[in-house]
Amino acid sequence: MTKHSRFWSSLALATLLSGPALAEGETAETVVATVNGVNITLGHMIALRETLPQEYLSLPDDVLFKGIYDQLIQQEVLAQSVGELGPRVLATLDNDKRGLVSGIAIEGIVASAVTDEALQAAYDARFKDAAPQMEYSAAHILVATKEEADAIKTELAGGADFAEIAKAKSTDTGSGANGGDLGWFGPGMMVKPFEDAVIAAKVGEVAGPIQTDFGFHLILVKETRVAEKPTLDQLRDELAAEVETAAINAKIEELTKGATVTRDGEGIDPTLLKNSALID
Repeated sequence: MTKHSRFWSSLALATLLSGPALAEGETAETVVATVNGVNITLGHMIALRETLPQEYLSLPDDVLFKGIYDQLIQQEVLAQSVGELGPRVLATLDNDKRGLVSGIAIEGIVASAVTDEALQAAYDARFKDAAPQMEYSAAHILVATKEEADAIKTELAGGADFAEIAKAKSTDTGSGANGGDLGWFGPGMMVKPFEDAVIAAKVGEVAGPIQTDFGFHLILVKETRVAEKPTLDQLRDELAAEVETAAINAKIEELTKGATVTRDGEGIDPTLLKNSALID
């Protein structure tokens, strides 16, 4: 059974039932039920609703209310039947709470940090001293051995057509079908030996053979151009991630410096993490 299956197993019986009538002015603390003196509140119901899969949220309000209402009462009855909780459950509850609340803290940090001004500052900082980047339009012929590459280069020197040889002989069949054409690319997009050869090559001349892990390449650089600087909107998500990370790390460092933290576990044998028997 899934975690929601018990909730919905009896939901069909509730389709004609409605939840309890509540007076106006309810709050999250409004008590909707008690189980052996333990309160279940309207806040608990709302929080559970927000965790449900989307398909359940389209149910009629009275049906959904009754399902959630019964689910929480049933859960509390079952929870109280367990008795004393063991170390594993207590540790898990602590970790879940810690993770949830720290996530709320992170949401607050991010909300205040990722502003249009912060994104503009990050964009300006990235390109403030950046040198113009070149882009290259090139084609290649890839073969398995240097001897093959040397023989093809001799053919090319004798006037053979680069694109036709690429179609016939290149083991890179993807680019080979297009005459060896690789389109436009910039630094960091090709393996290092290939990139270095492209940067050093003269436009219109065949360079190589150049060896990479793929084999031996003959490279024809067709054109070069200065790459256009990407706009802020194009980099918005990337810059937002950088601003978020920096803000979170800075806040954690600030809070840690202001907290009394002991690190008694630093000398503990790391293999103890595998000892599940300790929390049985």
